[in-house]
Amino acid sequence: MLPKNMPENPFDDPTAASRKEDHIELAFRSQVDTMALDERFYYEPLLAAHPPAGSLPEVAFGNKRMKAPLWVSSMTGGTEKAYIINQNLARACNEFGLGMGLGSCRPLLSGTERLKDFDIRPLTGDKVPLYANLGIAQIQELFAAGREQEIRQMCDLLRVDGLIVHVNPLQEAMQPEGDVFTEAPLATIKATLAALPGLPIIVKEVGQGMGPQSLAQLLRLPLLAIDTAANGGTNFSKLELLRSDDARQEAYESIVNIGHGANEMVGWVNELLAKEHAQAMEQTREGTDLARTRVQCKHLIISGGLRTFLDGYYLTEKSNLPAIYGQASAFLKYARSDYATLQRYVTEQVRGLELAKAYLRPRT
Repeated sequence: MLPKNMPENPFDDPTAASRKEDHIELAFRSQVDTMALDERFYYEPLLAAHPPAGSLPEVAFGNKRMKAPLWVSSMTGGTEKAYIINQNLARACNEFGLGMGLGSCRPLLSGTERLKDFDIRPLTGDKVPLYANLGIAQIQELFAAGREQEIRQMCDLLRVDGLIVHVNPLQEAMQPEGDVFTEAPLATIKATLAALPGLPIIVKEVGQGMGPQSLAQLLRLPLLAIDTAANGGTNFSKLELLRSDDARQEAYESIVNIGHGANEMVGWVNELLAKEHAQAMEQTREGTDLARTRVQCKHLIISGGLRTFLDGYYLTEKSNLPAIYGQASAFLKYARSDYATLQRYVTEQVRGLELAKAYLRPRT
């Protein structure tokens, strides 16, 4: 019998019996088929202690810093539901140090009636990156009317750090009331950079991604970031087609299934970076005055079909351009109700990233 003043045995485990019962009951359900193993990673269990909460290194993005490499991708605005969704997302960005892109701010070009849906800087705080969002069609209309400076005025009104330009020719073509582009989006993007110096610009697609020629052109522009918005998540071209009649859906079903995945696009960006670097090295050897890479884009936002923190961790580690990853539908799912539901989701995502960084090494 132990003396009364002796401390309890630290190895005593009052939960052992119930836990072992759980193990017996769950053992057969916990079998993992070898074919289902995630082969993107090496699992290295010996190299780190359990990481403490908040151990992720901060990520620089523009003139701000993020506590986790997780971006709330542009979703919604201009509706009653959008108000609650954006309020919850803004609170999460503040609490967890995430970046966020607003949904299309087009309603603000014709008045401030829906300003409350987008005016979330007081909730995000000034420390995290927050970006407005306009479609390429609206920007072309502003330039045609000589109103391009209203873009900067809108950004100032919202107290955002810059502008996301979304490029969506197929979406507009499928949309029954869609806009018509008056020139190639690349020309409009270049004009926007020239007309609004000092305003950080992000360019994204809307769910089908971009091919290597488009990526090559964007990498050579002084953009803050390219957002892949790849195929695999919400495809807004397909969404708009579903709003059409049966005959139109049958005619265009094949084209809305065209696109590029996030993994494929990251691979292309890496190849393009390597090509530009090799050309710069060759120029250096030749003593050419132009011995420098033509890549000016600073970051990659990897989005489109990234459903778990492992998807985000793998692709950001794979990218040779500084990268963060974005989610839209996952955030939307949890942001529509109470904040506690969203808070729990983000907590688990961040914790998952901490564990991945401690114990997983991406295979090359």
